[in-house]
Amino acid sequence: MSRPLKIMLVAAEASGDDLGAGLARALKDRLGTDVVFVGVGGSKMAAEGVPSPFDIAELSILGWLEGLKAYGLVRRRVADTVALAVAEKPDAVVLIDSWGFTIRVAKALKTALPGVPLIKYVGPQVWASRPGRAKTLAASVDHLLALYAFDARWFEREGLQTTVVGSQALHVDMSGADPEAFRASHHIAAGTPLIVVLPGSRPSEILLMTPVYEAAVARLKQANPALAVAVVAAGTVAADVTARVATWPFRAHVVAEAEKYAAMRAATVALATSGTVSTELALAGAPMVIAYRFQPLSYAIMKPFFTGKYATLFNHAAGEEIARELIQTDATPEKLAVEVGRLLADPEARRAQAERQTAALDLMGREGRDPSEIAAEAVLRVIATKRG
Repeated sequence: MSRPLKIMLVAAEASGDDLGAGLARALKDRLGTDVVFVGVGGSKMAAEGVPSPFDIAELSILGWLEGLKAYGLVRRRVADTVALAVAEKPDAVVLIDSWGFTIRVAKALKTALPGVPLIKYVGPQVWASRPGRAKTLAASVDHLLALYAFDARWFEREGLQTTVVGSQALHVDMSGADPEAFRASHHIAAGTPLIVVLPGSRPSEILLMTPVYEAAVARLKQANPALAVAVVAAGTVAADVTARVATWPFRAHVVAEAEKYAAMRAATVALATSGTVSTELALAGAPMVIAYRFQPLSYAIMKPFFTGKYATLFNHAAGEEIARELIQTDATPEKLAVEVGRLLADPEARRAQAERQTAALDLMGREGRDPSEIAAEAVLRVIATKRG
C-alpha cells in the first residue's frame, strides 16, 4: 500500500496562514487520508493539520530597515524551516506569500532537496515595484500560483510556469455578515454615520498607522460628534490594537476578526491600511480611503523601486484611482479627515465609488472558481509532472 502524499506548506504571515489553511482543506477534500502535512504556519493552518515549529508572528516584518534589524532571526527561522523539510522529505513544498522569507527558503531548498518540486503561492507584486524579482523567482521555484491574470505575464516571460488561481479575497462569503445586527449589538442606530477603521495586521502597521487614524477620526468627530467609530483588531495584533484604542479620547468599538465582515457591510465609510482588506471592503460595498506609512528611512530606500501607479489592487486593475490613496507624507490626519469627510457628507459620492469598486473587482476575476480548489489541482499536477 502506498504511503500518503506528504506536502509541506510554509507561511510566515496571517494572510499566508489563511491561504495555507484553504489549500490544506482543499487537498484533504480531494485526497482524504491520502495526504499529510508538515510545515510552518499560524493557528488556521494548525487547525487544518499543519503544525508549526515556531510562532510566525515574529516574522511579520515590512520595510528594509525593519528587515535589517530582524535579519538574524529570519536567518535562523529559514534554517529551521529547511531543516524540517530535510527531515520530513515532503513530496512538494508550497511557499506562501512573504517574499523575503520564502525566497530564502526556496533558494536553500533548491540545494538541500534538489528533486522536490517547489511551488510559490502568490508572487511578488512586480507590477508595483522591483520587476527583477520575476527573474529571481523563476530561477528559484518550479511553479507559481498567481492571484491575478495581470501578474502571470511578468513571470511567464521569465520562463516560470504559472497557474492563475484567483484571490481568496474575491470569494469571501459575506452572506452571514449582518450589518443591522452589528449595529444593534454595538448600539449604533441605523441612521448614525459609522466609520470603520482597519489599521492593519502587522505590528509595524499598528505602530505607524493607529496614531494617524486616531488624530484623523478626532477631527471627524469634532465636525460631527454623532459619528460612530469601530476599529477592527486583526487576530495577530488584537491585543496591541485594543490597548491603543482604549487610550483614544473618544469612544471607539473594538471589533474582533469574527465581526469584521459585518462591520464592513455596516460601514458608511471605511479608513483602511493598504492591503488585502481593500478587496474585502469593496466586496462588502464599503466606500473607502486607503492609507499607508513606512518608517521614513525604509521609505527613502524603497521609493526608487516603486514603479506601479497605484497601491490598491482594484485601482491597479481599473487603471484609475477609484479609492483615494494617501501614502507616506500624504497620509496625514488632516488629509485623511478631508477625504473621509467628503464621502461622509455626500451619499451620491459613496454610492458611485462603491459601484466603481465592484466593477473593478469583476476585472480582477470575481466570478471565477474557488482559488483553493484551483491551487490544490495545480499542486497535484506539478507533483505528478515531476514524478512522471
